[in-house]
Amino acid sequence: MIKPIILTGDRTTGPLDIGHYAGSLANRLACQDSHEQFLLLADTQALTDNAHDPEKVRRSVTEVALDYLAVGIDPTRTTICLHSHLPALAELSMLYLNFVTVSRLERNPTIKDEIRARGFGRDIPAGFLCYPAAQAADITAFNATVVPVGEDQAPLIEQTNEIVRRVNATANQQILPEAVAVIPKTGRLPGIDGKAKMSKSGGNAIPLSASPDEISAAVKAMFTDPNHLRIEDPGRIEGNVVFTYLDAFDRDKTAVEALKEHYQQGGLGDGVVKKRLDDIMQALLGPIRTRRTQLSKDPGYVLDTIKQGTERARERTDATKREVVEHLGLFRL
Repeated sequence: MIKPIILTGDRTTGPLDIGHYAGSLANRLACQDSHEQFLLLADTQALTDNAHDPEKVRRSVTEVALDYLAVGIDPTRTTICLHSHLPALAELSMLYLNFVTVSRLERNPTIKDEIRARGFGRDIPAGFLCYPAAQAADITAFNATVVPVGEDQAPLIEQTNEIVRRVNATANQQILPEAVAVIPKTGRLPGIDGKAKMSKSGGNAIPLSASPDEISAAVKAMFTDPNHLRIEDPGRIEGNVVFTYLDAFDRDKTAVEALKEHYQQGGLGDGVVKKRLDDIMQALLGPIRTRRTQLSKDPGYVLDTIKQGTERARERTDATKREVVEHLGLFRL
């Protein structure tokens, strides 16, 4: 039975955090047997807005790989590969730029939002603006039909499929499959300070490698309801980060709903709710931290995992590039 192909990955801009786990890593673990899965260490994509700090991008390759292995990604069932060492991706990116206009790239909602958030104005790195074409190259090079993304990233998959349709129309045959965006049930987690976006640079994330003290400190500092000043006061759960995290990580949904009802009625302090979340976070991250520490003592294994996965991925992506070039009728020596 042929398994559907799934492509996912992360930009190598630093170790992964609890938001990555909730939004994607848990799903990747679940897909290891049901899909042919490729996990991309997206260092080339990371450079689109980190070209001023290539050392951070380089260093983060092994950091992210360590996180993958620590959470339970099995390199015998999931191919972990390095973006910059797959030349077909760059070649397809350049080719696909001929099938999309600058105005369409600028209209992409995801790109527009990111440009605004980063304050680029008109000083947009060209690589960043062309990100949708690069992602289309990544997806199609693996012939992926399933791409897990956050809801805010869905327009990128839509634009990938636009490029696929144009390439297929030019070739007058279906050489590339369209992909389906799969939105995780758990949306993007807010930062511990209540801001919509969790980020390493913003200091409002909990790394997967966080120590017990760091976890407790982060939970203690979490934004709740600023008007919930006394235990007997009714509290709001909307926008309350502690309850958002309980929804994401507490398996006892009945108990969480009871806590919400009690909190809204009054008589339940923030400390009690945070203590429950702290216990859950410690139980979740403790084993991951232990495995990560063990793996970090064998850097050769981590590097070999990346090398072997990249070699397998190169065979797949090179084959796709050759097929695209052949069916488009481009000149070949």
